[in-house]
Amino acid sequence: MAKRSASPILFVSAEVAPLAKVGGLADVASALPKTLKSMGHDVRIIMPDYGMIENNATLKIAPLLEFDVQINPFWTERAYVRTLTLDNNLTVYLVGCNRWFNESTSSETIYRPGAEPYIFFNRAVVSFIERYSEHWLPRVVHCNDWHTGLIPVYLKTLENPLLDQIATVFTVHNLAFQGLFPHETLHWAGLPEHLFAPDQLEFFGQFSFMKGGLVFADMVNTVSPTYAAEIQTEAFGEGLNGLLSWLNSRERLTGILNGIDTDLYNPETDKQIAAPYSTKKMTGKQKCKAELQKTCGWKPNANAIVIGMVGRLTDQKGMGLIKTAFAKMLQLPVQFVILGTGDPAFERFLTAQHKKNRNKVCTTIGFDPKLAQKIYAGADLFLMPSQFEPCGLGQMIAMRYGTLPVVRATGGLADTVTDAGARFDKGNGFTFTEFTPTALTEALKRATTAFQSPTKWPKLVQRAMTTNWSWKTSADAYVNLYQHARDQRKAAELAYR
Repeated sequence: MAKRSASPILFVSAEVAPLAKVGGLADVASALPKTLKSMGHDVRIIMPDYGMIENNATLKIAPLLEFDVQINPFWTERAYVRTLTLDNNLTVYLVGCNRWFNESTSSETIYRPGAEPYIFFNRAVVSFIERYSEHWLPRVVHCNDWHTGLIPVYLKTLENPLLDQIATVFTVHNLAFQGLFPHETLHWAGLPEHLFAPDQLEFFGQFSFMKGGLVFADMVNTVSPTYAAEIQTEAFGEGLNGLLSWLNSRERLTGILNGIDTDLYNPETDKQIAAPYSTKKMTGKQKCKAELQKTCGWKPNANAIVIGMVGRLTDQKGMGLIKTAFAKMLQLPVQFVILGTGDPAFERFLTAQHKKNRNKVCTTIGFDPKLAQKIYAGADLFLMPSQFEPCGLGQMIAMRYGTLPVVRATGGLADTVTDAGARFDKGNGFTFTEFTPTALTEALKRATTAFQSPTKWPKLVQRAMTTNWSWKTSADAYVNLYQHARDQRKAAELAYR
């Protein structure tokens, strides 16, 4: 398909870095629009107006609109939209009301319980499009994850000719989180009863935000090609594999691998790390390792193999495997530096390991971006043995800093990490397939053996650091996807007429 402009584009996300961040979605919601903007597209972001944003004195936030949102016959909510401009000249619209979101003052509190806040947000976004159309009208609305799943539904079902010309793209960042609520949520959302059906918004007796995006969007994508294939199977489909296979058969489902912001994650310019370095001069990497070891209370030791972990401490991320295999992994000449939060049982386990093995385990429970950067730059290996992984950004960031990933070959991990092989003469990391403690331990053993090779290890690091993880290729794919969505919308309009 020829690449044509799909501008203007409204990018909708519940989190956007650096304004509000819980996970990788925030990074995508910042980096992808930034890249599209640099390519000449008129892309703008819309997100909830959190208290942490309003309280940030460094941001110049201006009021834009106030209006009533009629959600159902008995529920009207007063909404406001404010606006700010990020450093890259990217416009962000902040949607809020006095009832929700504005009390959220930290990353841990931005996601609200219940369906009502997201019903309001979705309906308010559509109302904003209608009311602001004289000044700016998107041709494509790009929705992300279940928190935005009702926007394609409203755009297709509200009787307004203005909305009929808007195409929608729905990106699944993690199918495991679907936004499931009781049947009455349909009526709270102001939607007709006939939509509560298995081929519409009903999911085993519940109302599904996720199905709203999947069924009603013109195009659907996931964040890696392998994950797009995996979720069409019973093992990974979370009960939606039949619908996803049907979308794929209609050429409405695809996978586009995420990138990372290579300006932000750059060991040559990163001010958060102990010393800069590049593939041409790696001495700074050793300084970063020594600094990380000091941060953990250890003496700098170039021969110790530092293994970093950054992310959610959950079963999905392979924490069950790690817990089972941890004793055997500690027998290797390694030191573990762990940063994350998640399942309280895993938090307690890793905290106990920190207290029990202070010379080999350093655990920090929480979210600390500065420490994360130190781990990416200072570690030798990055452990990510996920049960499933839609894309994963940690392994790409780690490779950017010359820290080799040890991962399970699933989803985006399979698409980004190529195994070094038995002789360590290829690839950019270490992979294993079976989701077992033995397979994990064996992969880690191979990685530690490779580290001890003075000739092969530097070449592995070089390959990892020179792999291109920029957003440009993926952004080109999204431009094509937007055009495909517009073509789908036009075809549907002609068929309806």
